[in-house]
Amino acid sequence: MRKKSFIIKQAAERKSVKTELDAQIHTYLDFLRLEKNLSSQTLISYKFDFDKYRDYLNGSGVQTASDVTEEHVGQFLGLLYKQNLTARSIARTLSTIRGFHRYLLGEEIIKDDPTQIIESPKQEKNLPEVLSIAEVDKILDQPDTSSRLGIRDRAILETLYATGIRVSELVFIKQSNLMIEDGMILVFGKGSKERMVPIGRSARDWIERYQKQTRVHLAKPGKSQDFLFLNVRGTKLTRDMIRKLVERYSAAAGIEKNVHPHTFRHSFATHLLEGGADLRAVQEMLGHADISTTQIYTHIDREYLKEAHKSFHPRG
Repeated sequence: MRKKSFIIKQAAERKSVKTELDAQIHTYLDFLRLEKNLSSQTLISYKFDFDKYRDYLNGSGVQTASDVTEEHVGQFLGLLYKQNLTARSIARTLSTIRGFHRYLLGEEIIKDDPTQIIESPKQEKNLPEVLSIAEVDKILDQPDTSSRLGIRDRAILETLYATGIRVSELVFIKQSNLMIEDGMILVFGKGSKERMVPIGRSARDWIERYQKQTRVHLAKPGKSQDFLFLNVRGTKLTRDMIRKLVERYSAAAGIEKNVHPHTFRHSFATHLLEGGADLRAVQEMLGHADISTTQIYTHIDREYLKEAHKSFHPRG
């Protein structure tokens, strides 16, 4: 009788599957139940979190996990804060949805994990790592610019810091997206949303040098497709190649922080705000749909101020 009741319950749950997102959540819960052997009470807790998450995403027009962005996750957590949930409850919910997206990524159902850089609220020290201006300069100075690939790598690092774009956006930049004379780059962000991003003179100079001295030698007909940054085979660089490049030069610069491409994005935003830039302007440059996502950098700014006060005030 108990087995029959369970089968009926499972059938009823499957009837409630209305979107691809529902099916993905069901698949993940089945994985937890069958492969991870989680207790029924734990699964109930997971399902409770997923019900809230699914309702929020559906209300935002998202019906499949592949369309979930970093901004969606940030806005969802912001909603939980407004509901006065404790930091511990929010951290647990974040852990639940992070496990979900990582599972889908591992199964190659999605291509990106939108929770990757979202920090748990219970660990204030885990705010995104930020480089100082001096540390950025040290990293930028590492590539051997007497070599063709060194020129390319310097142009990549300069572009990351000058624009704050995501590594996924960087690898898809085409030469036709450059408006060097206007000091702008056309960037295609998440959901293929276009935005114009300013780029400073230093980065523009290195890009032009790379195009003239390096790219002309790397480009191969039928392979390069006008992509700006190319590998030795003449095809566009991958995100993993950029990550390894950033890690290598950061280590060479003696930077002890855990530096990855997104660290340049964090540093870009933080340095702008520390310099007095308007939060809305930074939001536009970063391509955040909601300003609440950008506001994390005001928290970093406050942490910087507190640390400076602690370090330099006589009674800090």
